[in-house]
Amino acid sequence: MSRFLLALASPALAMPALAGAPVTLDRGDTAWMLVATALVLFMTLPGLALFYSGMVRRKNVLATMMQSFAITAAVSVLWVVVGYSLAFDPNNSFIGGLDRVMLRGIDHGTLWTDGAGTAYTIPELLFMMFQMTFAIITPALITGAFAERMKFSAMLLFSVLWSLVVYAPVAHWVWQAGGWLFAKGALDFAGGTVVHINAGVAGLVCALMLGKRVGFGREAMPPHNLVLTLIGTGMLWVGWFGFNAGSWLAADGRAVMAMVATQVAAAAAALSWLFAEWLGKGKPSVLGLASGAVAGLVAITPASGYVGVGGALVLGLVAGIVCYWSATWLKHKLGYDDSLDAFGVHGVGGILGALLTGVLADASITKGTPVLLPPMEQLWVQAQATLATACYTLVVTWLLLKVLDMTIGLRVSTDEEREGLDIVLHGEHVE
Repeated sequence: MSRFLLALASPALAMPALAGAPVTLDRGDTAWMLVATALVLFMTLPGLALFYSGMVRRKNVLATMMQSFAITAAVSVLWVVVGYSLAFDPNNSFIGGLDRVMLRGIDHGTLWTDGAGTAYTIPELLFMMFQMTFAIITPALITGAFAERMKFSAMLLFSVLWSLVVYAPVAHWVWQAGGWLFAKGALDFAGGTVVHINAGVAGLVCALMLGKRVGFGREAMPPHNLVLTLIGTGMLWVGWFGFNAGSWLAADGRAVMAMVATQVAAAAAALSWLFAEWLGKGKPSVLGLASGAVAGLVAITPASGYVGVGGALVLGLVAGIVCYWSATWLKHKLGYDDSLDAFGVHGVGGILGALLTGVLADASITKGTPVLLPPMEQLWVQAQATLATACYTLVVTWLLLKVLDMTIGLRVSTDEEREGLDIVLHGEHVE
């Protein structure tokens, strides 16, 4: 096997061969990426589906699971038709071209080659599939913000359009070698900006535009089955190793370091959320432990390939406390109904992780690939990437929702919401 050096900062790019050496498929890297791809898909199906459905009321559990499954099917088709090309075809610094529409020019023997002309050791079809799983989970995360009140037709059409006009361009900015944020040196190893800030801010816009659930603030809306949520949390936690360690696209020590950082941050955040809740409310809750673990996983995502154990521990401890505050005090203070805390965990956790990556990134881990800026300069670049992503998704998400509301409508009626989306939208229910 060839020895490799990383030339680019992208989280989605494996290590190119040494200059002048032939690049061939590496079976070890390919085998690992097949597993990592399956792990990331496992995060949505059934991980996120169970995690979210356990937190809603019984009358909405099937409708909530249906959203994750339907988005998986729709985005899978969309990605191979045009989404992958828009995200990763080297066209300009803002959006990809159409050369890879319907995966044109790619066969099972084609190696992935980035926009800078560097070839890598895994098939491009596998790279496409790995990236597809990220494109799937991102709009699926948004559904937690408007759970129990959005029409299925509006949800599905919104998810498809949002994937095209928000997700694909932002992925191109940050992860494609010619993207403008990539060129600035923005660090996002596995999706803190592209996935979590993107989805979290979009979720907040959705929650605000759809309004509160009927009875919100007056009626108790406890989770109907936290066993499902806890099982989903475990699946997300395990699947996240594919998410983060897989983003190195190589089976080596750097992937192992990303896995270690992921585990440490998740565990630290679970504990810090748990103890913050214990001190504040007198009892540690199952939901708090699960939410804290996910908060740590979110926050470590952009940093996982750039920090050591110490950085991961700090990031996790801070994320658990900050996301607990945002999902409880901040949401209550501002009065918005983010049903399952898509913004409180993914938006706030993603922003925190993106910014702290600039401070905690360790040159001894990166070993010059990428070359890190001085901490304050790197923090400024991270802030620019965070702000650009948040502003773009805020504006475009609002426009999409506005158009859909004026045409097919976004929300079920009050009577339908009270009856429950399982029966109203799908004609089925859980006994």
